[in-house]
Amino acid sequence: MSNERKPVRLIIVDDDQLVRMALRMVFEGEPDLTVVAEAADGEAALSAVDEHRPDVVLMDVRMPGRDGISATRELLTRPAPPKVLMLTTFDSDELVLGALRAGALGFVFKDTPPPRIADAVRVVAEGNPVLSPAATARVIAAATSPQSSSARRASREAARAKLSALTERELETARAIADGLSNPDIAAQLSISVATVKAHTGNLFAKLQVENRVQIALVVRDAED
Repeated sequence: MSNERKPVRLIIVDDDQLVRMALRMVFEGEPDLTVVAEAADGEAALSAVDEHRPDVVLMDVRMPGRDGISATRELLTRPAPPKVLMLTTFDSDELVLGALRAGALGFVFKDTPPPRIADAVRVVAEGNPVLSPAATARVIAAATSPQSSSARRASREAARAKLSALTERELETARAIADGLSNPDIAAQLSISVATVKAHTGNLFAKLQVENRVQIALVVRDAED
């Protein structure tokens, strides 16, 4: 029996045909990545996912018709959804933040070098977030940007209510995830096993009603704001 892993099945979603063509060329040079479909907007992306059942969707944030955030939100309510990696530009921090709250595992900028985009797809396919330090700083800045005091208070209170349901160890794990630590790093910091970290993380998904580690981090940031 062969131990070779199957290629990651990928759908590219962007309203710009030239962008789609350029990305397809990038992935065609990667033997472990296979583009199974393209779509020009969020609605077409939903249909393409239903037809092709990809592992990862590389989703543009801004598109005419149905945008990437709305499509991502719907995709991730479905059984066995694909992982979503957002594709964006430097001027859309607020939209990227909305995408992460909707359940995307991370994002890459359109001017990212092609090999790094391919690497990001691989990371997301494994269920891990893609947030570079520079990008993370921008997202946190967007998350803490000025808004009405009542809206900020409501977000903070909702997040704190969720965290109050956690055990002490679960809360420590959530804060470590928000700091960007990996499971082995969390295990070392808390003097517990990696298996225990995974168990705590599973509990966090259920108790915080989130889909991934990025959303855990956002709940912690909201609570501490």
